[in-house]
Amino acid sequence: MNKRNLILFLACLTVTITSFNTVENKNLFDIIVIDAGHGGHDPGCNGGNSKEKEVTLSIALKLGKLIEDSLKDVKVVYTRKTDKFIELSERSNIANKNSADLFISIHCNANDNKEANGTETYLMGLHKMEGNLEVSKRENNVILLEENYKTNKSYEGYDPNSPAAHIIFSLMQNAYRAQSIKFAGLVESEFKTKSKLKSRGVKEAGFLVLWRTAMPGVLIETGFLSSESDRKTLSKDSGQVIMANAIFNAVKKYKTSTVATPAAGGAKK
Repeated sequence: MNKRNLILFLACLTVTITSFNTVENKNLFDIIVIDAGHGGHDPGCNGGNSKEKEVTLSIALKLGKLIEDSLKDVKVVYTRKTDKFIELSERSNIANKNSADLFISIHCNANDNKEANGTETYLMGLHKMEGNLEVSKRENNVILLEENYKTNKSYEGYDPNSPAAHIIFSLMQNAYRAQSIKFAGLVESEFKTKSKLKSRGVKEAGFLVLWRTAMPGVLIETGFLSSESDRKTLSKDSGQVIMANAIFNAVKKYKTSTVATPAAGGAKK
């Protein structure tokens, strides 16, 4: 392990230990951050006439409205509510500044194989499959659209062109792994029962947008815009409502289980 990688590892370990202590002191669920992927001059992936940045924003706003209307004790914070470019580091900063209890990043998938279809929910972790690595590399390459990413200290010298870089920082969220897995499972379970899209299951990969979030978090690929069948659902308002409702049901179940079995250590600060 070279010096730079050792420093990154020790930083990850320090944050993990600090984060664990924070987890022990949080036993309320009252703030959720919803992140609509891409935006502004970053369209994300496209399929037919559908743009990822538009689909993700629509689902995010619908999800937020459901939470605001039905879970009055939960504050919803959006990383963006308009067609605006937000740096990856700022998305996690927004979640951390608001002391969020859950971070949900909403995306759409794409693949050269037009037959690939279905939903996937990712948590921060090691790339166990080449396909997972390709998804994270595609989403992380948004960093190239940021003017100052090379000098942004939040990325600690992250190089999107280095395969090793996509793995090094995946230790960061160990303290929230169990909660993230739990919520991701709930999301995919709801997709199975509420939507017509195939669930491809819960997966792990190193996503920059999840790297710095000091709370449980997931990145949801709501379907493939490169798939004609998925696109028919995601491009319609009715389909977006279905996807938002599925995620909302997962949020409700996760909140209930979190409040019912609070962590030891007193009230959330």
